[in-house]
Amino acid sequence: MTQDLEQKAINVIRGLAMDAVQKANSGHPGTPMALAPLAHVLFTRIMNYDAADSKWPDRDRFVLSCGHASMLLYSMLYLTGYGLTLDDLKNFRQWGSPTPGHPEYGHTNGVEVTTGPLGQGFANGVGMALAEANLRARFGPEICDHRIFAVAGDGCLEEGVSHEAASLAGHLGLGRLVYVYDDNHITIDGPTELSYSDDVHKRFEGYGWHVHNVGEVANDLDAIEAAVREGIAEDSRPSLIILRSHIGWPSPKYTDTAAAHGNPLGEDEIRAVKEILDMPAEETFWVPDDVLEYYRAAGVAGQSAQESWGQRRLAFRSGEPKMSEQYEACLAQTGLPGWSEDLPKWEVGKEVATRAACSTALTSIVDVVPGLLGGGADLTGNTGTELKGSTPIDTHRFSGRQIHWGVREHGMGAIMNGMAVSGTVPMGGTFFVFSDYMRGAVRLAALSGYKTAFVWSHDSIGVGEDGPTHQPIEQLASLRAMPGLRVIRPADANEVNEAWRVHINGTGPTALILSRQSLPVLAATEQRSFVGVERGAYILVDEETDLDLILIGTGSEVHLCTEARDVLANKDLGVRVVSMPSWDLFEDQDDDYIDSVLPPGVPTLAVEAGVSFGWDRYADDFVTIDHFGASAPGPTAMKEFGFSTENVVLRARELLARNE
Repeated sequence: MTQDLEQKAINVIRGLAMDAVQKANSGHPGTPMALAPLAHVLFTRIMNYDAADSKWPDRDRFVLSCGHASMLLYSMLYLTGYGLTLDDLKNFRQWGSPTPGHPEYGHTNGVEVTTGPLGQGFANGVGMALAEANLRARFGPEICDHRIFAVAGDGCLEEGVSHEAASLAGHLGLGRLVYVYDDNHITIDGPTELSYSDDVHKRFEGYGWHVHNVGEVANDLDAIEAAVREGIAEDSRPSLIILRSHIGWPSPKYTDTAAAHGNPLGEDEIRAVKEILDMPAEETFWVPDDVLEYYRAAGVAGQSAQESWGQRRLAFRSGEPKMSEQYEACLAQTGLPGWSEDLPKWEVGKEVATRAACSTALTSIVDVVPGLLGGGADLTGNTGTELKGSTPIDTHRFSGRQIHWGVREHGMGAIMNGMAVSGTVPMGGTFFVFSDYMRGAVRLAALSGYKTAFVWSHDSIGVGEDGPTHQPIEQLASLRAMPGLRVIRPADANEVNEAWRVHINGTGPTALILSRQSLPVLAATEQRSFVGVERGAYILVDEETDLDLILIGTGSEVHLCTEARDVLANKDLGVRVVSMPSWDLFEDQDDDYIDSVLPPGVPTLAVEAGVSFGWDRYADDFVTIDHFGASAPGPTAMKEFGFSTENVVLRARELLARNE
């Protein structure tokens, strides 16, 4: 390959980025222009992939953490043959196009993760590397042996999530992680010096990374390749390459300016740049045949490696059938046949916190759900995410199943999302009130359909003495408002089992909302929750006479409904108790089922230790809390704020009186 053709090919990338942004009158041309040589080196000289089989499990991964530079990735996906067309690039950022403003997993072939909010992709890459390390340690390098390459900018490094992820990656020694920091000195407001003077080199060395500051080589292909290969050689720790680039290069007007970051260059300036690059100045979306042929050849260069891996996979299947079955279950993100039979059984009346039931369930199924990995954010025992008896993952010891995330909720969420697209079933726990720290990662999981389990315990004012700073009241309603997130608040240990059955057998993310305090195992949940939880709500206790009243409870308040029902039924009232662990799942049911559980016109009282927001869709009245809690023992706080059998009975009678 001649240097002239390589330079011509790189200039084509720059031209596509300029033209697509100009045609859309929206986008970020400067970074793709500056990093075109880096993308060229990665996709033609470094990465092992097969564009014809974009889901090959042992491919190298590329993550564009600075997702606003999406035209860099889209140009490479088109040129190397992932299925994008030139018309798709011309429809950049348009309705129905496979080239949205920021890359979206599942929307565009070849996009490994959804990167938009800065720093998320950085942490996703750490998750991919952690999953790769775990699978390689468990199943061998013949089956799992790939690397993760990522590009991050100043914004990614300034966001706190990257700090958390980088710290964990360095601690674990994730050596198959090579990141390039695009040090272009420009943000939207202007020069980075306005607000940013970190010594990135020292910072990442402090995390335990290998750091190589290569300086002004953004257009030197051999220097870029040498730096990346040096990072690859550092097999026992992650690598950061600091690359000084010039945003918008070689634009005479906009190089090294904030204007090149998020605005079209303008037709006159694009012509000027094309003349400098010796490209047809008046032609848009110019891709000569020799350049396309060159990139398409690079796109299938990994085909022989992919085929060799396929042969090793077949040999593994025949030579190690049990191990192979586990590996295939990891890739499918499911359990082994009959896995749910290992879920624990619970005796009616036994008192157990749903967080404790969660740990018991996870420990019971860890061997039959091979992809299951996870733990707590320094709250492993507290949140029910302890896999008892499982070996922890530690520095350079990756074969275990228990992850100690440290006090890194934001990083944990985003790292788990990277794991969820890499052949594992990640779960991570913290206190429910700290779900606020994780919102960015949770939202991307919901948007992208990642199979991530967010386990949040200490779910209400029942937390007790820690007080209102630690007592979640509004979080449940806010998460129910998020499309694509399955929110389940189990009433007892049996419903916890079913929540995990729904998650493992399903797709997409699940939020499990668990109690700190012990709750009674309720009569009928063992028989009825099997179908009831997956439908979101079900009749837990039938009325004995004509139906007069429905009590709806979720989580730790369901037992209050059953106790209140016993009191009310003594007055010859027909009272039904409905357990509603998941609004999302219930709303997916047909009208006939919904009406069978909650018949229209029947007075209905909902009981939940959270805000009332949204409950008017199901209930005529509600025992809820629309203010912050207080520091007191949990039972005291619950009683003082109205979550007692006596108050539920009182409110039910008041509702019935209003409906007479």
